[in-house]
Amino acid sequence: MQAAPVRATPIPSFTDALRAVESLLMSGGQRTARRNAWTSVLEDRRRAKDRVEAQRVLDRFPAVRP
Repeated sequence: MQAAPVRATPIPSFTDALRAVESLLMSGGQRTARRNAWTSVLEDRRRAKDRVEAQRVLDRFPAVRP
């Protein structure tokens, strides 16, 4: 039984393939704008997750009234 041949170069990932297509279709400024927009989306999601967690912590304790 023979071993499978070893590839000298790794197979590109799906993300790498999308970035290659993106570079062909979009100018540099459009790519930068799209990536900045996606970074903003991810940051908004992170902040929303933090807000939900903070609310859960606050809900565990009764409100302190003077």
